[in-house]
Amino acid sequence: MAGRILVVDDQRANVEMMAGVLQARGYEVFTALNGESALELVAARDPDLVVSDILMPGMNGYDLCRRLRAEPATALLPVILVTSLDPQSERVTGIEAGADDFLSKPVNWQELFARVKSLLRVKRLQDEVKAWNAQLEQRVNEQVAQLEQLGRLKRFFSRQVAEAIVAGGEEILAPHRREITAVFLDLRGFTAFTDRADPEEVLELLRVYHAALGRSVDEFGGTLEHFAGDGVMIFFNDPFPVDRPAERAVRMALALQKAFAPISQAWKKLGHNVGLGIGIAQGEATLGVIGFEQRWEYAAIGNVPNLAARLCGEARAGEILLDEQTERAVTGLADTESIGPLQLRGFQHPLAAFRLKALSVR
Repeated sequence: MAGRILVVDDQRANVEMMAGVLQARGYEVFTALNGESALELVAARDPDLVVSDILMPGMNGYDLCRRLRAEPATALLPVILVTSLDPQSERVTGIEAGADDFLSKPVNWQELFARVKSLLRVKRLQDEVKAWNAQLEQRVNEQVAQLEQLGRLKRFFSRQVAEAIVAGGEEILAPHRREITAVFLDLRGFTAFTDRADPEEVLELLRVYHAALGRSVDEFGGTLEHFAGDGVMIFFNDPFPVDRPAERAVRMALALQKAFAPISQAWKKLGHNVGLGIGIAQGEATLGVIGFEQRWEYAAIGNVPNLAARLCGEARAGEILLDEQTERAVTGLADTESIGPLQLRGFQHPLAAFRLKALSVR
């Protein structure tokens, strides 16, 4: 059909005549004999155009037009008013009521066809704009949802990884095994600091420490596993592989020590000795989401994160300790010295360990 038209007139003969000539032109036509019935049909049949007589008992054509304009769903529905009175004065009142066009009685059928065709073209354009707006709204809602999801994921991952997860779906967070480089950080002297310092000072130290940490994790593409007071776990090469994860871990650790040095000096002037100890280990671990409905975390489980934590526990303020596999992975890049073997808690045999001194000059 070329369009759905509602014809409204209290005279049945007029309604049937107009409906007949419009149906002959291929339009789908339904009729009403008063304004109240017309409103019910508009709600039920969703016409593309209303052609209404003005002079009707009860709700006249003006009132019908005003009621249609008052509803958001029909505010733009095209309306042609038909009058047998003075066209000039009727037009002013009709425009004020919200009519789109006018016809005088007796109706010139060719004029009717031209006005109907013109207004139906306008209605089609309105429908296209409405569809575009609906698509745009859907896309905006999807983008807002992605941003909300991205905001949640950034609690666990670097910016690049979080964005990749949003694009690729959360199925990549399913449990799996992968070789990672784990980095564990801890503040030396923090327990004594918390015993002596005011609560506000404790939180201020953690704030600047975490701010420096966050910048470095993001810069080097690490995955932040968790905060536990001053203890922090970061790993590389998951949930997405990265180039040279051990090198990234070493460079990040050095950047963190450099960033923390002025923080440590500032607190030392206030009588507090705090420093950053770092342990790094490389190997296979089990990774995935753990937790319960109200609290989920993305975690690395196994010997590798445990070894990084134990090495961190052995590191003095300002030190970075590496396991043997990490040390091999950065051969030629880093200047290291052996400090092992070390007997670490939770490990049956002593393990080789190395102190990272600096990056080698190339």
